[in-house]
Amino acid sequence: MMSSLKSFIPSWHIWVLAVVAFLVPFLLSKILARIHAYVKSGGTFKSASARASVPSPDSSSVATTPFAGDYAADVRSVMDVIGKNSDLTVREFPLSRFDAKGTLFYVNGMQRERELNMRTLEFFMFEATREMLASPPNVKGLLPFYNLKESADVREFSRLVLFGYAGLIIEGVPCGLLIQSPNTSNRAIVEPLSEALLRGPRIGFTEVLSENTSMLRRQGFSDQLEMKSYIIGNTLPKEVVIAYFKDIVNADLLKEVEARISNINIDFLADSGYIEQLIEDNYLSPFQQLQNTERPDRVINGLLEGRVAILQDGSPFALIAPATFSMLLQSPEDYYERWIPSSFLRILRFFAAFLSLLAPSIYISFISFHPGLIPTELVLSIIETRQGVPFPSLIEVLVLELSIEILREAGIRLPKPIGPAMGIVGGIIVGDAAVQAGIVSPILVIVVAVTAISSFSMPSYSAGITLRLLRFFGMVFAAILGMFGTILFFLLLCSHLSRLKSFGVSYLTPVSPYRLQDWKDLFIRAPISLMKKRPAMMKTRQERRQT
Repeated sequence: MMSSLKSFIPSWHIWVLAVVAFLVPFLLSKILARIHAYVKSGGTFKSASARASVPSPDSSSVATTPFAGDYAADVRSVMDVIGKNSDLTVREFPLSRFDAKGTLFYVNGMQRERELNMRTLEFFMFEATREMLASPPNVKGLLPFYNLKESADVREFSRLVLFGYAGLIIEGVPCGLLIQSPNTSNRAIVEPLSEALLRGPRIGFTEVLSENTSMLRRQGFSDQLEMKSYIIGNTLPKEVVIAYFKDIVNADLLKEVEARISNINIDFLADSGYIEQLIEDNYLSPFQQLQNTERPDRVINGLLEGRVAILQDGSPFALIAPATFSMLLQSPEDYYERWIPSSFLRILRFFAAFLSLLAPSIYISFISFHPGLIPTELVLSIIETRQGVPFPSLIEVLVLELSIEILREAGIRLPKPIGPAMGIVGGIIVGDAAVQAGIVSPILVIVVAVTAISSFSMPSYSAGITLRLLRFFGMVFAAILGMFGTILFFLLLCSHLSRLKSFGVSYLTPVSPYRLQDWKDLFIRAPISLMKKRPAMMKTRQERRQT
């Protein structure tokens, strides 16, 4: 009797696996919570009581040095403030209509120099009279084709000259004059390289903020599209714009985005990726919490759902907040094709994401721990192909996966004409050579190839990187605990995603929390005629898209 009962009691290693399965997620959650709390206590953001935007170039908080009214002294003061800059042009010229002089300051390459010299200097040198220059407003009326402003402060005048203005100091005029005639040599508007489509608009953002905001305006005529500008950067300030539809966006979401943007404290924003990392909810998470895109149509669609877009001068990538996991697997092309093929492709994308994340882990689990779950004919074939392979399955998979990742990275960094060819040829050569040398088995080459191809189906490059990174952690779990480890890894991932938020919105919405209304645009894309309401998770001011 006792012996029959003992047969139902699991062996000791099953108990060990159960204890580990309980302790690992508990300890990991505690460690991550401690790290998150520690780093956030000394984080980048200022406290709420100290919230204030970074002063702009026109800020009055900077110490002022007024113009003295003496021409020679004012020129010397400007030169002292600007310092020795090799790209600064200083040109003195006479005013022939009366006995006076003027000095022009500008930075090379930031002004249309031919127009500046021929039109502006010609006017001052041969047409201007003392009566015309008696007050700056008279000069503004005589030069209506320029963005002209006056400055009574030497430091402000010098700073704006370095920012791209042309500065004029004229004898007899009590202040400095600033003329904006920017040199607009920008790259052409082309199709986004990171989000190519077969059907849809062929335009993408550029590095010029004014062009990007105008692209959003040209998407349609609406007086509800509102944009707010911020100057961010302590050493090298840059302009940042947030865009939203004021009759749609949730007021709490807008306030949160504005507060996080205002509290960024950094010397220089090289790209919108800096903003993304500084304002995201959880910087310890491998998942992106803002969506980046080069497509104006995707930004406008996000704004119409109640989201907020962030654009930065000098970056062709806009940010959309908040972001959810399902957004990373959606393509703008889903809405340009009919709903049945679009839904099929979206389901295929979700399946590809699953393969990209777990295919190597499942292979290791079956080969190392659970070969009995594989059909007999297939397992005999696998055993035969693995004859002579000197490494365990984990090392075997790691060797091939790392080789593929190195080839992929090399293909991106190489010049375009040879990059794709090198990746394809390199993958074929490395895979064939590894099989011939007996380092890996042929079945593994198939598994890794399917995994790599699946990762290419991700519409978002950042999402693809995340899945590729997590794949290695899943392989380690599978190598230690087999299928239990793979399931444990997946459950830990789901637990993390269910707790992750983006600007107060759950990352797994509408799966968790469950919102049936938003499932019309989740795994399938319902017919547009049935998608009459905006996403419930956004809590927009206008609930309905169609009336």
